[in-house]
Amino acid sequence: MSASIDQVFAKQFQSEVHDAYQRQGSKLRPTVRSKGGVRGASTMFPVVGHGTAAAKARNGTVPVMNLSHSNVECFLQDYYAGEWIDRLDELKTNIDERQVVANAGAYALGRKTDELIIAALDTATNEAVGTAAGTTDTDGLTKAKVLKAFEMLGAADVPDDGNRFAIVGWKQWSELLQIEEFANSNYVGDADLPWKGTQVKRWLGATWMPHSGLTRSGSLRFCYFYHRTAVGHAVAQEVSTDITWHGDRAAYFVNNMMSQGAALIDPAGVVRMRAAE
Repeated sequence: MSASIDQVFAKQFQSEVHDAYQRQGSKLRPTVRSKGGVRGASTMFPVVGHGTAAAKARNGTVPVMNLSHSNVECFLQDYYAGEWIDRLDELKTNIDERQVVANAGAYALGRKTDELIIAALDTATNEAVGTAAGTTDTDGLTKAKVLKAFEMLGAADVPDDGNRFAIVGWKQWSELLQIEEFANSNYVGDADLPWKGTQVKRWLGATWMPHSGLTRSGSLRFCYFYHRTAVGHAVAQEVSTDITWHGDRAAYFVNNMMSQGAALIDPAGVVRMRAAE
């Protein structure tokens, strides 16, 4: 056996893990503000306040907006997903064991990425609830609740620039499909299905998608309507793989790892929709 065969194996495996993570690992990372190349245990996301324009007197000084500046700190955490690959097991199976383990590790880290983003969303305080029919905690995800969240984002001057997203549980996705404006192709046509082959729709100027990992508190599922810039995701180490041969086990140990974090940047840009489930 060539002395360099392990290096070829390791490089190919790491490439497969990275590709799997990019392809199906995280559903929510593309929906938030992501920052890579972080050095240190934490990073800062700058927050700039709203400016106000004013008139200027002839030959007078230009009015200053006096924008407020602040920072939101995002702490990074390290995560690992390891597995053994027995050298002789690969000879006894009719599947590519390396590819299976690569996908499993990438998906595990992808789910962790989504968990971090969901945990950040859970710190939001704006909620589309009330006493009107269809907006109470005894209701599922109703049209009234969705429209109230839509109204709240608009009232907060959250940009309607194509970067709004809404994530809901699978039960709530089924409830949305009972709303004609959401399900009927006359309202949401083929052009509003941006990710082909994935359950995603564009409606009310936002990209809607179902997710199985949203927080459930008692009988309530927390769904969110938010703008991309309202949540920050930081990366110190992208998904990487370390592979070592253990002769005493006659197996490779595959260690997938990453260092990431997430934080709520602008609470006004996130609205929680509590749905009975």
